[in-house]
Amino acid sequence: MNFLLFLLIGALAGWIAGKLIRGGGFGLIGNLVVGIVGAVIGGHLFGYLGLQVGAGIIGSLITSVIGALVLLFLVGLLKRG
Repeated sequence: MNFLLFLLIGALAGWIAGKLIRGGGFGLIGNLVVGIVGAVIGGHLFGYLGLQVGAGIIGSLITSVIGALVLLFLVGLLKRG
């Protein structure tokens, strides 16, 4: 059950980040990948900064979305450069 929740949060985080950065999503698989990689980036980023957004599903979603936004921003910089 935790794995399904992890996938759902990843897909939702990728979709939200896609809407905020690009104005659209990346499809189910693309949203899932962006959200999962974003969760890893967000977790490491917050860990390095000593921050904690919160516990539970909402905290995980916020961390994943912020990490996905950072990922999409960096990918956008690499595409332009």
